[in-house]
Amino acid sequence: MDQQVVLVAFGGASPEHEVSVITAHQAMAALQEEATPVKPLYVSKSGEWFTGDVLLDLKNFENLSALERNAKACSFVFNKAGQGVLREQEKKMGFLTGKKDTPLRAVLAAFHGAAGENGSFQGVCETFNLPYTGSGVLGSAAGMDKVVAKSLCKNDNLPVVPGIDFSEEDWVSSQADIMEQASSLGYPLIVKPVNLGSSIGVVKADNQTSLSEAIEASFRYDYRLLVEKVVQPLMEINCSVLGHGNDLQTSVCERPVGREELLSFTDKYMSDDASKGMASADRIIPADISTELSEKIQELSKTIFRVLGCSGLARLDFLVNSETDQVYFNEINTIPGSFSFYLWKESGLSFSALLHKMIDLALLKHHQKNRLIQSYETNLLSTKAVKGIKGLKNKNK
Repeated sequence: MDQQVVLVAFGGASPEHEVSVITAHQAMAALQEEATPVKPLYVSKSGEWFTGDVLLDLKNFENLSALERNAKACSFVFNKAGQGVLREQEKKMGFLTGKKDTPLRAVLAAFHGAAGENGSFQGVCETFNLPYTGSGVLGSAAGMDKVVAKSLCKNDNLPVVPGIDFSEEDWVSSQADIMEQASSLGYPLIVKPVNLGSSIGVVKADNQTSLSEAIEASFRYDYRLLVEKVVQPLMEINCSVLGHGNDLQTSVCERPVGREELLSFTDKYMSDDASKGMASADRIIPADISTELSEKIQELSKTIFRVLGCSGLARLDFLVNSETDQVYFNEINTIPGSFSFYLWKESGLSFSALLHKMIDLALLKHHQKNRLIQSYETNLLSTKAVKGIKGLKNKNK
C-alpha cells in the first residue's frame, strides 16, 4: 500500500500560506473519499518540514505552534535502493524513537507562491527523482515571474498590457524617472508584485500621488514590481489548461465577479466559507461571453501554456476590453487555488478524477525523463586524462 501513497505538499514561507493549506485539505479529502492513501507534507512558515496524522485535520491549523510540536519532522532521502522516499522521525512521549521511510507514488504540490510554486520545490523533487504534479522547474519559475512570462509572450506576439517593471533598488535610485515612465502609460494604472498571486499587493492608482503610495505599499511583498495600464472597461476571464506536451485540453471559461472593479484577496478567498478556497469566490461559469471569444481564450490559453513550458494543470487569467473584446494575457497560475476544480467540474471532470489525471501526468512526465540516458560513459577520469590535467596545472605555474 505504501507504494501507492500520494504525498500532498503544502504551506511554505509565503503570504499565500493559508490559501495553500485550504487547497491541500480539499485535495486530501477528495482523495481519501475514494480510498487513495495520502500523506501530508507541511512546510511551516519558517521552512521546516513536517508530516503526521495531526496535519490531516484543518482545525489543528488554528494553533500553528501546537501543530508543529505534535507533528513529525521529515525530509526527502534516498533509501538503500537509491529510491527517493519520505523519511519521518518517529516520536513517542516526546522522544525520538527511530525513523520511518515511505516510498511515494507521486508528490501532489499544493503550494501557492514563493518557493513552493516558483520551481524551488520542484527542483527538490527532481533531485530525489520523485514524480510531482504541475509544471517543471522552468515552467514554474517562468509562470511565477510575471515579467518573464509576459516577455516570453511578447516574443511570440501574444497580447499583453503595456507596462514597466523595476526593482526596489531602481526605485530608490531613479524614482523620478520611474514615475515619468509609468505616468506616460496613462492613468489609471495597476501596481503588482512580480512574484505573488491571489491579488496580494495589487493596488490601483489614479494619479501620481496614489501611484507613489501604491508602489511603496507593494514593495512590502516583493522587491520587484510591475506597473501596467488599466484595461477599461474591464472584464476578467479565466481558463484552465490540463495536459502535457501537445496533448492539452481546456476547461470552460469563467468570469470572476468581485465587489470592486478589481478582484481582491477578500473576493477570492474570504467570501462566505473560507474553507472552500477559490471555490467560494463569486463567478459566472461558463462565462457569459460569446462562443467566439470563449474559443479564442481557450486556444490562447493552450498556446501560452506551451510557450511557457508548462505541464500538468494551470489556470490562465485574461483581461478583456468588454467593448472591443480585445484580449490581454494577465498571468498564469501553475498551481491555481483549489486546483480550479470548479472549472473542470463544469467541463465534466470530477475533483477526484482531476487529481488522478494530474497524478497520471506527473507519472508520464517522470517516465519520459527517466527513459533518457542519465549518464555518459567515458574514460575522462582515466590515468591519461588525470595526467593531462596535471600537465595543465604545471603549465600555469
